Amino acid sequence: MLPEPAAVLSPVPARSPEPVVSTQASISPSALPSSQAPRPVARIAEVAVHLPERVRDVAEAERDLHRRNPKVAPRLPMISRLTGVRTVHVADDDQQASDLAVAASRTLLERAGLGPQDIDLLIFASATQDMIEPATSHITAAKLGVRAPVMDVKNACNSVLNGIEVAEALIGTGRYRRVLVASGEMPTRGVRWDVPDRATYAMSAAGYTMSDGGAAVLVEAVDPPSGFEDALSAELAGLVAPAARPSGILGSAFTAESRHWDVGMLPGGGTVNPRDPERSYFEIDGSRLREAFLALGPGPVDEALERAGVTMDDVALVAVHQVAVGYLADVHAALGVPADRTIVTVGDHGNLASATLPLQLVTALESGRLRRGDVVLLLGLAGGISMGAMVVRW
Repeated sequence: MLPEPAAVLSPVPARSPEPVVSTQASISPSALPSSQAPRPVARIAEVAVHLPERVRDVAEAERDLHRRNPKVAPRLPMISRLTGVRTVHVADDDQQASDLAVAASRTLLERAGLGPQDIDLLIFASATQDMIEPATSHITAAKLGVRAPVMDVKNACNSVLNGIEVAEALIGTGRYRRVLVASGEMPTRGVRWDVPDRATYAMSAAGYTMSDGGAAVLVEAVDPPSGFEDALSAELAGLVAPAARPSGILGSAFTAESRHWDVGMLPGGGTVNPRDPERSYFEIDGSRLREAFLALGPGPVDEALERAGVTMDDVALVAVHQVAVGYLADVHAALGVPADRTIVTVGDHGNLASATLPLQLVTALESGRLRRGDVVLLLGLAGGISMGAMVVRW
């Protein structure tokens, strides 16, 4: 609109905020209905990314764009200067979105000590897809050797975050215990290089900072202590000290303003434009998209923090979707996010669509910015438009 040690996250599922109860309170397991079995909760057990080795210099690409379109594209590199994006990753010509998802997933499974047979459900979560039919999750599963139910979750740059949301919800029902959320983003295939006029150039500009990459997130079930509905109930009963509370998804909130669906599009390939090659490129009104995002305000962030029972002061790291370096300052101000809690990845890696948040988690783990017990805020922004906030304890 992006490879590392096991990290766990286990949640209190999104629900109405519960009254504050002293951690000294005594809650007996017998207080729960005898027919109510302990509800499994979810944790993120591993995260991995795969970045193509081929790298494109954005400024040089702009110079090439001017040579191809001298009457339309500026002679001097403007996009790289305005966005702060220096380089992007580009997949090989014979690679597909599923290949990037498989590469990241293989790294993840190796680190987790698991095989394809250990996956109960595979969710392909990406703005990109190999083809209209079948779902890319089938192609990904076949290449990876997973023989389990599959599904696609597609919501632009929030696809991975929504995939984690779906995985958590399904784990909470007890249906699955280990869900692989795999993403393969290949937006560079939708970038226009032959530009007929300046209006088209303006609507194509955001595409020149888009980047290819794969990501994988392993979401697992964790059973609460016997006799308790969930980990929070056990904590309140004094069985688990607050400081030792299990890692996990603590709370989340999602919102959408779908009236802005047309401010960022790749309109070809569907029923509206099934065969028009001129509509097979990104068409993004950057100014309108920015205004729409900032107008959402901090509501979902505040709600997620409240549901998690924490404040922004408790948050050690904020992983936020990134489209430009300068744009981050506006996001920080509008959403109440401290700038010193974020990791800037867009300058060197570009806009990796829904693989952006996994890249920031991996970067934080590799650099020592993220440690066990830290509270993390995952903040997604996506075309459509939508916003998602998820609070996790690592």
